[in-house]
Parts: sequence; structure tokens; C-alpha cells
Amino acid sequence: MSHYKIALLDGDGIGPEIMKEAVKVLNLVAERNNITFDLNHTPFGASAYFECGHPFPDATKQVCDEADAILKGPIGLSHEESQKIPVDMQPERGALLPLRRRYNTYANFRPVFLPPGLAHFSPLKKEIIGDGIDIMIIRELVGGLYFGEKETGTTAEGVRYVKETLEYDENQIRQIAIVAFNTAMKRKKVLHNIHKSNVLKSSVLWNEVMTEVGKDYPDVKVENILVDAAATYLCLNPGRFDVMVMENMFGDILSDQGGGILGSLGLMPSACLGDNKAYYEPSHGSAPDIAGKNIANPYSMIGSVAMMLEMSFGMDQESKNVWQAMQSVFADGYSTPDLSRPGSGVNMIDTQAFGDRVVEALRKMPIVA
Repeated sequence: MSHYKIALLDGDGIGPEIMKEAVKVLNLVAERNNITFDLNHTPFGASAYFECGHPFPDATKQVCDEADAILKGPIGLSHEESQKIPVDMQPERGALLPLRRRYNTYANFRPVFLPPGLAHFSPLKKEIIGDGIDIMIIRELVGGLYFGEKETGTTAEGVRYVKETLEYDENQIRQIAIVAFNTAMKRKKVLHNIHKSNVLKSSVLWNEVMTEVGKDYPDVKVENILVDAAATYLCLNPGRFDVMVMENMFGDILSDQGGGILGSLGLMPSACLGDNKAYYEPSHGSAPDIAGKNIANPYSMIGSVAMMLEMSFGMDQESKNVWQAMQSVFADGYSTPDLSRPGSGVNMIDTQAFGDRVVEALRKMPIVA
């Protein structure tokens, strides 16, 4: 019997609510496949700061160090509540970036996936969506502005200033390029390289390394596109994209735009992979305005489980089953209030009921050895 340790970082806001539904799915997957998941809940984020005095406590680091994979809920608070935490201890700076740095999870996979059965969620016209949207955004996750040197101060004239450094070296670019090309080889063998080389010297180096790596992948067609043009095309013709690769900040912004063309970031799970460790998380925030109301859709949290099953545990078929189970709930006419408006013709159910229906659908699926 296989045995895996999973660190569960419930996070803030709606995090604990949607994590409960992900745990239901993990328990069923273990039962169906005769494996054991050792699930260890541990504090992380703003809730950890208030509970332990640090958003990424040492005890949490130990649990994550010992885990085979990490499943992380969304973190963060409202602007007003965030002001109660010192700037450097706020969850994004004090927990999320250190998590990425600790495990060098340089490759962020964010699927922008909308099958025809879910097309009604998108704000785009039917003729633009066509047969659906299926894009894999690959974002470099441990370099660029977010991890560069930062300086704040006041000049001799009394003017406040801030200085932040955008820094990449060729090794950082090469490792994400290899991930992107390998992913393109498994899909349509088309890779869109997103850059801003007409302005940024970092993009000039980025493109040089992409070209060098591309020589090892002659079957992959590379299309270079400026980031602002890519943002436009995502709205006007998302079907032109298959695999997109980009630096950290571009990936942060364009993947959120990807959630917008789907209709909600609640439909976007993600995987963050390093050479020795991976963590999985919804792409959306902690939605403190709806926390505790049992109306948040757990799709992105359960989808992150599906990605973990495939990418960390090699359970490709069961991963597909989880995706299918989630989509079947929508196809049967059910949704949660955060994704659908009253009068939209869907049966409104709560967070817990959505998770229960996913489990029910998964239980009925055959187990493929």
C-alpha cells in the first residue's frame, strides 16, 4: 500500500471551508485506490500570525519539510485587517514568498480551462469561446520583481522613494524554459513566449535563453508575443493559445486575466513545482467578504487536488476522474452563489453540498488499474 504525507495549509478567509471539501475528495481517492494519505493540518497565513506570532511558523515549516506534497488554501485579509499585521509579516510577504523560496517552486502551472459545458460562466461571446478554452499558463515563480532587492527611504530633500530590482539570471530562465517546452511537447507543440523586450532588458535575456533552449525542441513552434498584446488576444481570441510561458509578474497578471475570461478565479487551480517539492493552491484570494457563509465554490481547491494526484503522485487517471466529477456537478445544473447569480437558471447549493456531489460522482466512476 502506498503512503503519502500531505501538509494541509488551510489558510485564511474561505480557505478552511474549501479545504474541508478537498479533504473529502482525498479520503475517497485513498479508499478507491487502496493508498494512505497522512493529512496534517498546520497554520499558515494571517491566521497563523494571530495564532502563533508568525505567518509561516517553524512548526509549519517542519510539517512541510516532511511532506510529500503541500496543499495550500488561499491566504490574506481585507485591507483594514491587514493593517493590524506588520508589513513584513503580512501573509504574502511573510509566508507565501518564503514558502516559494524555501522549496524553489520555480514552475507555476495555471490551467485556464473552460469546456463547452461550462461556457455559460464566461463573459466572452459564444463565437469567441468556440469549442471551449484550454490554455496552460506557465509562470516563473521565484524570480523577477517579487524576489529582487527592495529599498525604501527618504532623499536628502525629504522625498520618499522606493526601489525594487527586477533580476533574472540565465539559469533561472533556462529551467522554466525547459518546463515550458516539455509541456508544449505533450500538448499541441506550440509555445507562446510572452515578453516585453521592446522596453525591458530582462526580457531581452529571457528571449535569448528561450531561443537557445528551443534548439533542443525542433518540433515545437515558438511564437513570441509582447505581454500587452497577449492580454488583448486573451480576450479577443483565447483559442490561439495553448501553452504560454512568462516571467513572474507577467504570469501573475495574465493568469488572473485568464480567470476573468473563464468568469471567475474560482475556476482556476494551480500547481507550483520545484525539483524536490511541490505545493498546490487555488489561484484566487481568501475572499474574506464571504468567509463563513458556506457559499464559496471549492472547484479550484479540489482542482488543485487533481493536479497533485497527477503531478506528485502519478495518478493520472484518478486525476482525470476528479476533474470529470467536478464538471459533472456543473453539467447537472448545480452551482454556488459566488459563481452564479440568482435567476441564472442553475440550482444553487452551498460549499458543502458541492463537495458532496463531487464525491458522489467520483464514487460512481470505475477504477482503472
